[in-house]
Amino acid sequence: QVQLVGSGGGLVQAGGSLRLSCVASGRTFSNYAMGWFRQAPGKEREFVAAISASAVITYYSDSVKGRFTISRDNAKTTFYLQMHSLKPEDTAVYYCAARPSRSASRNQYDYDYWGQGTQVTVSS
Repeated sequence: QVQLVGSGGGLVQAGGSLRLSCVASGRTFSNYAMGWFRQAPGKEREFVAAISASAVITYYSDSVKGRFTISRDNAKTTFYLQMHSLKPEDTAVYYCAARPSRSASRNQYDYDYWGQGTQVTVSS
């Protein structure tokens, strides 16, 4: 079992920045690939970013590439989503997730463990 607790959401103006954090506990964090997903009202949950266990491989959705950065600190069992140049369309509940594999994945169904979600609201 892996427990994930996400934090760092909030209200920000368009063009602003936020950093989301997700603390993991339980099994060996360094063996898990991690991901961020988001769900806007009335929409399905979508992939945002993923990082391999070694942090060598990262993936981003086209909508956030160049604005968001995923990273991890295995010593702190924490991974992050740094978000810059935020847009109103980035407004969503953001979920962190853990995959019992060292390989990153864009597919939410590859992830077994999920955090509770943190709200990000970007005003125009």
